[in-house]
Amino acid sequence: MEELSSKHLLGIKDLNPADLELIFSTADNFKEVINRPIKKVPSLRDITIANLFFENSTRTKLSFELAEKRLSADVINFSAAASSVSKGETLIDTVNNILAMKVDMVVMRHPHPGAHIFLSKHIDAKIVNAGDGAHEHPTQALLDAYSIREKLGDVKGKRVAIVGDILHSRVALSNIFCLQKLGAEVMVCGPPTLMPKYIESLGVKLSYKLDEALEWCDIAMMLRIQLERQGQPLFPSLREYHNLYGLKQENLDRLKKVPVIMHPGPINRGVEISSEIADSEYSIILNQVENGVAIRMAVLYLLASAA
Repeated sequence: MEELSSKHLLGIKDLNPADLELIFSTADNFKEVINRPIKKVPSLRDITIANLFFENSTRTKLSFELAEKRLSADVINFSAAASSVSKGETLIDTVNNILAMKVDMVVMRHPHPGAHIFLSKHIDAKIVNAGDGAHEHPTQALLDAYSIREKLGDVKGKRVAIVGDILHSRVALSNIFCLQKLGAEVMVCGPPTLMPKYIESLGVKLSYKLDEALEWCDIAMMLRIQLERQGQPLFPSLREYHNLYGLKQENLDRLKKVPVIMHPGPINRGVEISSEIADSEYSIILNQVENGVAIRMAVLYLLASAA
């Protein structure tokens, strides 16, 4: 059996194009499984997985948990808010206590960038990054690229515009790495105040005009405004943001060819995207959710199988 080149999934940065293709072909098999009447396989029957979420999450946490249960793994769920972390326990102590329960794999979301890399140097279990601060969110990028592949046949040569709060988005960074490794062109678009200073050094195109980005792209990936990560207001109001960067029917009416519309969720309807576009025939947002389970099944299965 083919194996991933890495024993953990810490970020897209650590994967090569062959790893990405292996994950996608494995996800193809699992997608077929989750569309059967009996949706479970015994692939990880002897594996125990701990879901450690030090930040709030709904979709990612549910998606991982469903993927683990579809693979017949034993699952432990850990929420930092209701744990000894709130009493001052360190990350390493928390994880070591969980590992003492004979856990094989840790799926972790953490507010601090690099927490997963730190952990990988101190514990034996396989680690999956479910988001670290504004750094990376590798499984989201994998499911996004997989959804593009499914819709358009291939990622190579496609033009993808990522629109919105690039500065605070771990989804944007992971997607840039992933899409470029697969041969896509990437443009980022948003207000200057929501663009990292280093962004062009990543080899992406840059636009401050939504219509320009939509005209250029085959796929438009709309991002949520992450108000919870902004220390101070970085634009006048949500209404003004929607007027300038929110995707509306009038934007699409001006185009010769309408791009595929994506969103990693959760959606703020009426801010970065209007309800009619989110629910339109151009949107593959719900396909992304379904593909998230298959991609996470593939990642867990491949890491569990690796030496």
